[in-house]
Amino acid sequence: MSGDMGLLILRVTVGLILAAHGSQKLFGWFGGPGLKGITAWIGSMRLRPAPFWAFMAGLAEFGGGLLLALGFLSPIGAAGVISAMLMAIVLAHWPRFWASDGGLEYPLTNLLAALALGIAGPGRFSLDSAFGIALPAPSTLIVLLVLVVLGAVTSLVLRAPEHDAATDGQAAHPAPS
Repeated sequence: MSGDMGLLILRVTVGLILAAHGSQKLFGWFGGPGLKGITAWIGSMRLRPAPFWAFMAGLAEFGGGLLLALGFLSPIGAAGVISAMLMAIVLAHWPRFWASDGGLEYPLTNLLAALALGIAGPGRFSLDSAFGIALPAPSTLIVLLVLVVLGAVTSLVLRAPEHDAATDGQAAHPAPS
């Protein structure tokens, strides 16, 4: 019982915070940039096609966070969160560590919390438990993590060539908060 309560607290906290963060990207809620703003930011990191990757970033955080919070279709929500945090680490936060320096501390914590929840499962207080849903474990998580890595590699391979900001007159866009 106490383990299930701990999973519930962790799932709801991490899931809702990430869903809210994703809603900033998708809908411009909570002072976020919305899809247009996040598309420009993703484009500044040379991901192509920027609109696709911007939508995927927002969907992974928003949808993954909601699935995680609800404990529904586990571990799909965990994989969505892991994918969003992996890309955030690689593209926006590496190689700095501390969040106060714009580092990877916060997204890494979210990634590892989602991974732990993906391994542990949603617990008794979840929609999966209420509806009797049980995706094959651990194979579902393993397959999803392989797909996350393939998606990350694909997005990085398809990046536009790097331009010298001084020669093309454009400065990199700062990361939206």
